[in-house]
Amino acid sequence: MKYQEDNHYIDRVLSGDVAAYSLLVAKHKNLVFSIALKILNNREDAEEIAQDCFLKVFQALKTFERKSKFSTWLYRIVYNAAISKTRKKKLDLVPMDNYVIHNYSEDEVSTGVGEMDPEEQKVMVERAMERLTDDENLLITLFYKGDNSIEDISNITGLSMSNVKVRLHRIRKKLHDELMTMMNRSIHRVN
Repeated sequence: MKYQEDNHYIDRVLSGDVAAYSLLVAKHKNLVFSIALKILNNREDAEEIAQDCFLKVFQALKTFERKSKFSTWLYRIVYNAAISKTRKKKLDLVPMDNYVIHNYSEDEVSTGVGEMDPEEQKVMVERAMERLTDDENLLITLFYKGDNSIEDISNITGLSMSNVKVRLHRIRKKLHDELMTMMNRSIHRVN
């Protein structure tokens, strides 16, 4: 379904067409759930946060000042709610080791990945993303899947714009290194 701009639905809801809110929910539900899941690492908790946040946003819609995009406002609410739930549970996050393989250049990795069929590429990228911490995965999801700008991510997470840029750069490097490791392993299995 092709969705209209968020303000179209907001105006309809504020004019009394409460059913138009379901279109806003449908438009944003996947990324809202993804943000909550990346932070909470628990499907049930993420579903609960997503539902709670959509209810909160509906109740506060008349206070939305439109100084930022609706999605930025919504994702910030989800981010804060998920972080609060995490703090309440006092989850311990274990840092990942950073793997670096120096045997192959970026061109060799690009060539090797380019020779794979799209399904193999997708699986390899998903496996590499599993190696990211929850925070890293969240930033990548917001940037690439959510198509949010650096400024939007800064507003959602509370990080400075320069910090978001640096973190995205480091995450891309980590993904690259992980893909190189996987390529190295698959080459050694073939040989």
